[in-house]
Amino acid sequence: MKIFKYLFFLLLIVIIAGSIYIATKDGEFQIEETKVIPAPAEMVFNEVNDFKNWENWGPWASKDKDIIIEYGAKTSGDSALYSWKSSNFEDGKIKTISAKPFAEIKQGFSFETSFGTANSDLYWNFDEFEEGTEVTWGIKGKQNFMEKLAFIFKDETIPQMMRPKLKRGLEKLETVILNKMDKYTINVDGIIRYGGGYYMYTTTASKIGMVDRKMAPMLSEISSYMEENNIEKNGNPFVLYNEWNNDAGTVIFSAGFFTPSEVITPAKSEVLTGFMPNQKVLKTTLKGDYENLREAWSIARDYLEKNNIEIKEDAHSFEVYQNSPNKVANPAKLVTHLYIPVK
Repeated sequence: MKIFKYLFFLLLIVIIAGSIYIATKDGEFQIEETKVIPAPAEMVFNEVNDFKNWENWGPWASKDKDIIIEYGAKTSGDSALYSWKSSNFEDGKIKTISAKPFAEIKQGFSFETSFGTANSDLYWNFDEFEEGTEVTWGIKGKQNFMEKLAFIFKDETIPQMMRPKLKRGLEKLETVILNKMDKYTINVDGIIRYGGGYYMYTTTASKIGMVDRKMAPMLSEISSYMEENNIEKNGNPFVLYNEWNNDAGTVIFSAGFFTPSEVITPAKSEVLTGFMPNQKVLKTTLKGDYENLREAWSIARDYLEKNNIEIKEDAHSFEVYQNSPNKVANPAKLVTHLYIPVK
């Protein structure tokens, strides 16, 4: 009997010592992954902010075809809710606590385990650079006693379990966003008459691939000049190609805004006034990133050649921009009209 007593006390000591060890073991954790996605911060933020997008790249949904996803009354912004049920892994839910466009998102994350509900915090940070947006996705929390006990018998620690999920989620997020950005359409609308009129402009020379970067500050300068002098704009901004040299890869172009009437500028003014005649043109529409403009121009010229339509050599082709990258986060939603004067 004494030996059983000793064994009982020994077991009790082991249990007490183990409990003390588990209780004093640091249960706090924080895991994060970072990835630079070559896209505007606004677009990346909007993709993450709306839970309806998560089924396209969320790491919890990707492994289970039978997963049941449910949404709350809101799917984006503060108080948005996203939950899932699965027979293959833990049920869970994510609720957005706060969303600060286009910089950060804070969320509450909970999932069901055999020891009850485990709670932690998710956080997103979005930092825009010239190369794109640096996205940081992290999770932090504190394990209770039962959770710490459970992980003693698991093959993986929380960081080992969660880090691959965060990494896989960011990789899939990048793929989804780049696919959305890559979408574009080019349509030859046909021969129309373009009204033309007076316009204000500045001119510069550039490498062909740098036009979109150079035109932005030019248009900003012209816009400021017109506002300072109470000059009305008539329509959307445009670029007029004065000289295009494919062999050298260079172009001389003017950027400007149309005006309702002629504006006389001072002799030393860098912003000048020009006039475009009413003329017959081939109109082509590009819906997508400016990097597809060269293809759009090529398709337009092929159309003229196939239909034996002659280009008016003494006139200049031009582009009119229906919206701006400053107001459209996704380049796939940019709309540009191309015009080639014809005889």
